[in-house]
Amino acid sequence: MSAKAITDLSQLCIHTITTKPWNIEEAVKRFSQAGVKGITVWRDALEKRNVQDTGGMIRDHGMDIVSLCRGGFFCGTTRESRRAAIDDNRRAIDEARELGTNLVVLVCGADPNQSLEDSRNQIQDGIASLVPHAESANVRLAIEPLHPMYADTRSAINTLRQANDMASAIGSRYVGVAVDVYHLWWDPELQSEITRCGMNNHLFAFHICDWKVPTVDLLLDRGIMGEGCIPVKKIRGWVEGAGFAGYNEVEIFSTTHWKSDQGEFLSRIIDAYKNNS
Repeated sequence: MSAKAITDLSQLCIHTITTKPWNIEEAVKRFSQAGVKGITVWRDALEKRNVQDTGGMIRDHGMDIVSLCRGGFFCGTTRESRRAAIDDNRRAIDEARELGTNLVVLVCGADPNQSLEDSRNQIQDGIASLVPHAESANVRLAIEPLHPMYADTRSAINTLRQANDMASAIGSRYVGVAVDVYHLWWDPELQSEITRCGMNNHLFAFHICDWKVPTVDLLLDRGIMGEGCIPVKKIRGWVEGAGFAGYNEVEIFSTTHWKSDQGEFLSRIIDAYKNNS
């Protein structure tokens, strides 16, 4: 399915990490002035702030709070480290509720001192243990598979099939997946697994950016849509074909773009969103 051309900003969400040099107050003001309708808040942006008041400030600017990033990092070789991770994820769920969003995105973690299979088992057990707390808070949990280059420490969940399998095994309507084009564009099963997300009603989030060629830093060199080789429009078509009607979330980690004028960067994001997404 081909994606329809984007003509307005009604489904545009930008992550606070994308314009990292701005604090959350500045980001909200600038996003709102530009017509952006959604924001995903990273937990670092909430430091030393009243979470509930910050949520109110965002809504007063006419913006939806799409999700909170990030929970996860369930893996560890000791029971104490895994228990600490669960406690932190409970706090993330509570923060999401206080902020006024019903979604926490999970970067699931990995530990290079154990097998990937052990890490994946710990991830599934950790998420499953959080389901009662998530249900009571009415906050959903989105498993975000990361590119295999992050399988050492950031995530042992590296394909959408793995994320889908895990969500299905846990079997809660509060557990689903987040599709990020940066991590998944290369996957030959991507279209069929996105379709599977739709059939199971657990496609919770869609993140966009681009893969620059050459990439000079595997973490901090993401591009604006159209700067690289990801077929963002095609993937968006698959996501919409699977029934997803939520926000298109721009999530860009880039030391190059963070060094630039953030107002100009925001303008470039909006232009690229309309023309290359």
